[in-house]
Amino acid sequence: MTMTRGQRMSFNVDAWDPAYGTSMEADEEPEKSAPDVTVDVEVPATRWSPIEAQPGYPLPAATLFVDGVRRVEARLWVDGEPSGAGDGDRPEATAALCASYAAGVVCSVGPEAHLLKPHLRRGLFSIASHATDIVTRAGRYQAEYVKDGATSIPLMLRLSLALQRRLAEVEVQVALEARSESSKRGLPADDDLLIIDGLLRGRQHLPRVLGYIKSHHSTYLPPQLNALVGALKPGQRTPVFLLATSWQRYSWYLRLPGDPGSPWAGIVRIECSSDLLPDEVTRLANVSQACLGRFASHSYKDSRAPQNLYPIGGLERELRHRLGDQRLLYRALREASRVP
Repeated sequence: MTMTRGQRMSFNVDAWDPAYGTSMEADEEPEKSAPDVTVDVEVPATRWSPIEAQPGYPLPAATLFVDGVRRVEARLWVDGEPSGAGDGDRPEATAALCASYAAGVVCSVGPEAHLLKPHLRRGLFSIASHATDIVTRAGRYQAEYVKDGATSIPLMLRLSLALQRRLAEVEVQVALEARSESSKRGLPADDDLLIIDGLLRGRQHLPRVLGYIKSHHSTYLPPQLNALVGALKPGQRTPVFLLATSWQRYSWYLRLPGDPGSPWAGIVRIECSSDLLPDEVTRLANVSQACLGRFASHSYKDSRAPQNLYPIGGLERELRHRLGDQRLLYRALREASRVP
């Protein structure tokens, strides 16, 4: 028996901490093989050395910082679709996630910066094809079906990855709207720089876009070249290299200005599309040197300084505030699960 329109889906809210078992903040599926790195993109490997920032390098008319946040509000158990075979054939329930996510843009023009209207979404991520939206007194969770194919990836991680993909889509949407708004303000249509906080995957088709990676969980360069990263001085970068995992992109490391510390203190990795011509890739690398250092945070204001740029840190705080009170949302889901 298939659910008819208006028929209520039956579900239960897990009483455990919603972060338990779903705390992974994966940006993409685990890589199935070692990365393939081509280092002689900008200069041959034998000539790798720190690249100094060029004084007076032209800055973009506007720098747009895009970020998104996500939060699991509750773990659910969605009852199986009624089969009509009687009480002895009770369908199995499946685990699901209820989550809130939001994305926004901070537009920096000269000495000023302003927040563009963020987008907030709430979703129910489930492999149950009969799952329907959950309406609560605190908002609606839109049903998002996650394909239940044969895979070695655990269910909760698959649901988390689906949530991350939806967040990436919203980030693209707000980025496009931000560029449209910039043109209405009289800024040149092709003289801006879009900074995505995190991996660029899924957003690399956007023009003049860079992925900004603050933390480093993998080593990509050969040992003799990787040692160069720790020797960078503030404002210096490595030459560009081509990085291929399950997808391709150009990348380079840059050290931001900040307090001295470990060899990799203040190091960020920047990505851009592999579809660009080498001259454009080099230009973007030079722009990142000239542009990003002035937004670096200070340790007395941000524990993740200097990598957590001021526009990104401020945007993240505002987006998390807009997600709403987690306890209220959880109680509203519990109430909705008990509605007959």
